Amino acid sequence: MAESAFKHIVRIAGVDVEGDVLLPYGLAKIKGIGYHTGLAIARILGLNPYMRVGYLSESDVKRIEDVIHNPSKYGIPPWYLNRRKDYKTGEDKHLIGADLIFEVREDIDREIKTRSWRGIRHQLGLKVRGQRTHTTGRIGPVVGVTKGKAQQQQQKKE
Repeated sequence: MAESAFKHIVRIAGVDVEGDVLLPYGLAKIKGIGYHTGLAIARILGLNPYMRVGYLSESDVKRIEDVIHNPSKYGIPPWYLNRRKDYKTGEDKHLIGADLIFEVREDIDREIKTRSWRGIRHQLGLKVRGQRTHTTGRIGPVVGVTKGKAQQQQQKKE
């Protein structure tokens, strides 16, 4: 690990990652990959998880990108992927970046179009996953005493 081989910014899967962070945390900067997935990728490739991202070689970066794009080829189980049984194809996928954002948006639009319960909740801007809404998730003005009533009471006293 020569100091000259250190890179301050490394581009992995279309994302600029700072070179001074540990490998799993650096991989977690990519949307769709968390800390544990980054740790799994490092262990599958035999890379030290305590290594800084800036010390990765170009071949290591290419191997990491290959694991990210083809996780089943490297023995990552289907339950570890973030897109199980895709609606259109039925395949198990692991999406990252803009692809993940696009697919989630399409799923929400499909639910709204089919008027499912979740779609209606999304459409109304309410909580979707069964949370309570009695006291949380309020949007808009404060519910309580308004200034107008307080001023009217004060004027009556005078």
